[in-house]
Amino acid sequence: MNLETGPEHRADLQSRLEPGIRLNMGECRSKAGFDILVTGEPTVEDLAGNPRLRAVIVPWVGVPLATLDLMREFPRIALHNLPYNIGPTAEMAVALLLAAAKRIVPYDQRFRRGYWSGEHPEVPGSVMLDGGLALILGYGRIGRRIALACRGLGMRVVGVRHSPGPAAEEYAIADLPVLLPQAAAFIVCLPHTHETEGMIGKRELELLPANAVLVNVARGGIVEEEALYRTLQARRIYAAGIDVWYRYPSAAERKEGLPHPPSTFPFHELDNVVMSPHRAGWSEEKEPARLGELANMLNAAARGEPMPYRVDPLRGY
Repeated sequence: MNLETGPEHRADLQSRLEPGIRLNMGECRSKAGFDILVTGEPTVEDLAGNPRLRAVIVPWVGVPLATLDLMREFPRIALHNLPYNIGPTAEMAVALLLAAAKRIVPYDQRFRRGYWSGEHPEVPGSVMLDGGLALILGYGRIGRRIALACRGLGMRVVGVRHSPGPAAEEYAIADLPVLLPQAAAFIVCLPHTHETEGMIGKRELELLPANAVLVNVARGGIVEEEALYRTLQARRIYAAGIDVWYRYPSAAERKEGLPHPPSTFPFHELDNVVMSPHRAGWSEEKEPARLGELANMLNAAARGEPMPYRVDPLRGY
């Protein structure tokens, strides 16, 4: 196989693998001598120039649209995800929900200046989630974990998915117009595909009640950028907690630590938005968890067993 990760983690991963699995950190990528490629951005040369290649593992939750499009051209090569960060992502969704609903950030900023007042004209009070409906768009592994926390807060839960199961709380995407006006919390955590791009726009946002809190831990493109900004600017909904964005810095900009606005619109000027720099899946334990899950997948492949977390490039998940 060919692995793209930091060299400091190579020994750790190798120690978790069964004998006979050989790791390469990119040096053999051009030699077409590997069976499994771990990368989020495979190239045409990777896929077409290596008859041995039988699987690509995208080492995070979600597959880039460009990768989905490319993998459709190579149906003989299996595509897999690496959902090691389900817990941290669900935790961030709940953290953003509570921070936005309770206005944690603006009250923290005022309190640091010595103001004790619980109410202030510049900073609206908080909304109560207890008894309200948590509408979770994307009811997979992350969505169900979020649902557990929301129930613990006393909320009722509805999960919306492409193919709903028989459970009473599961609904189809076609049911959104009926469900959105009932939502106290609208949490977006479904896969980003061509089908879900721009799924939540002006019309859907206008259906949300004035006291609703929107949380997005999926991908920015699922919620239309300008529609979301205008909705929050006009205070059409109560607040939002956003971890995923519309403009990302390049690798060089990240390395240099240069400022890079996450949107063409000034979300940072709005006091009803809690902003997070796409860090929901990150934690102190992130890399050990990622390597452990990856090792399990590779060991299964070495034993001739099916690897889990297969993705259908046509559906995107």
